Amino acid sequence: MKHLSGSIPSHNLGAQRPARSMASEELARKLQSRLAATQEAEPMSEPEQSPVQPKSREHEAACGDSSSELSAKLTRRLDINEGNAASRPTRVFNPYTEFKEFSRRQIKDMEAMFRRYDTGKDGFIDLMELKLMMEKLGAPQTHVALKNMIKEVDEDFDGKLSFREFLLIFRRAAAGELQEESGLMALARLSEISVSTEGVMGAKDFFEAKMQALSLGSKFEAEIREEKEERKRQDVEKKQRQAAFKQLQSTFCS
Repeated sequence: MKHLSGSIPSHNLGAQRPARSMASEELARKLQSRLAATQEAEPMSEPEQSPVQPKSREHEAACGDSSSELSAKLTRRLDINEGNAASRPTRVFNPYTEFKEFSRRQIKDMEAMFRRYDTGKDGFIDLMELKLMMEKLGAPQTHVALKNMIKEVDEDFDGKLSFREFLLIFRRAAAGELQEESGLMALARLSEISVSTEGVMGAKDFFEAKMQALSLGSKFEAEIREEKEERKRQDVEKKQRQAAFKQLQSTFCS
């Protein structure tokens, strides 16, 4: 009983060992043949793939750059539409000192007009906003004409009008540098801003107009003083109204 249930006969054990060794040897032969076949195939495949590989890498890099650029533009447009776009760095300038040929009132009127048509509130007037502006002014332009209008004063080549580039339109109109039939001339002429009051509209040469603008320094300072005096007068009137109200209130309360 113990021999039948607890142990394996020695002649069966001897039969299993040759079978296992034969299976191991067969598996080893298969692995060696597969490895040999792979090594023989590698030298033949390398010359066929090597000329194509650099080109495919360049293609993948180009596709990656274009897709990332498109993704950045789409993200920027989405942020603008949702009001989460950070303002782009723009050239810092003082319009009152750089555009001395215009009075403070004229520059403020230009800024108000610029903000009115900057519907995206991103500090730029893009192609569609310029299209709307020209339609509102009664001088609609074609798509090509609108692009040419921007291109004529687009100093940073971003396809939009910054406030400084917007002021350049009126500077060139005042200096007589715009063609009469151009869209920019129509914009300057049809706007509510008069750039001829300072005597620079008829100037044939811009530098001559700038020399004329230098004589406006005293008038510029006078406008600043008038604005300060106007603010002081408004403050005095406000204090007087507050005092009168307090006096009237004390009369009713007593």
